[in-house]
Amino acid sequence: MAVSGIKLFALEWSRPLGQDISRELGIELSAHEERNFEDGEHKSRPLVNVRGADVFVVHSLYGDAGQSVNDKLCRLLFFLGALRDASAMRITAIVPYLCYARKDRKTKFRDPVTTRYVAELLEAVGVDGVVTLDVHNLAAYQNAFRCPTEHLEARMLFVSHFAPLLREEEAIVLSPDEGGLKRADAFRRAMSHALGRELPIGFMEKRRSRGVVSGQILFADVKGRVAVIIDDLVSTGTTLLRAAEAARDKGATKVYAAASHGLFIGGANQVLANPAIEGLVVTNTIPPFRLDPKVAELKLTVLDASELFAQAIRRIHEGGSVTELLGPED
Repeated sequence: MAVSGIKLFALEWSRPLGQDISRELGIELSAHEERNFEDGEHKSRPLVNVRGADVFVVHSLYGDAGQSVNDKLCRLLFFLGALRDASAMRITAIVPYLCYARKDRKTKFRDPVTTRYVAELLEAVGVDGVVTLDVHNLAAYQNAFRCPTEHLEARMLFVSHFAPLLREEEAIVLSPDEGGLKRADAFRRAMSHALGRELPIGFMEKRRSRGVVSGQILFADVKGRVAVIIDDLVSTGTTLLRAAEAARDKGATKVYAAASHGLFIGGANQVLANPAIEGLVVTNTIPPFRLDPKVAELKLTVLDASELFAQAIRRIHEGGSVTELLGPED
């Protein structure tokens, strides 16, 4: 059923995802203009009347060959500001991948807390709410903002994908580090419910100092089991590969991995091609444009999160519960 009474925009590099979301909502994307100037400056504005409207803007904040992370952040900020100046009633930023979410605390003296600065920038231009998917640190995200925030999770998308694969298998859920145990356990509980049996859980030792990752101990009994590694994002993939190789060395029959966001920088192609990893599942918050198409075809599965975002938009507009989208409560 089409949703009425909202305006949905998708900025340039997020337009494919925006179009998928608009189809789920049964509406057309609203027209807007983005212009670049020779000195590197730009402007963007809505081309439709937004006065008194409930407005949603889709823009995923990852860097690519066309625009850096900072370029995209500025474009989003300026467009949100233009909507506020055009008298939109409510403005919600739909940010499938939120940049700087990993810099959520001080790890060295005088470190920035960039997550909070991004939140302050969004609020400064008049945003009324922010929706994102699987941030690195949920508590830091919620505490950084003073405006309402919604946090979606890809967990049930992953459960739907893996349940048929694990139906007849002895399986175990792994976190690539201790910090991700809560996320992995939420997936384990949902998968256990789907399969009708309890799955065990484990994690990989991980220490990081000055960009160097160490730790070799796998705290899990994986022998004879199919292991599924759960994380929020894949960057270079080295953390994922360490856990996969450790699981295979300890007797896991297969190792799959799932991460909400696929950045795929550095040597990610080589990591994904490694035989220790049977397959990797991500969502379409970031297109896998950095991956070798041959490697992607062989090992990568991209799940469509547009219905999840569309349902969130529908519920925000109609005053429904977004929490219900996260799956059954424990």
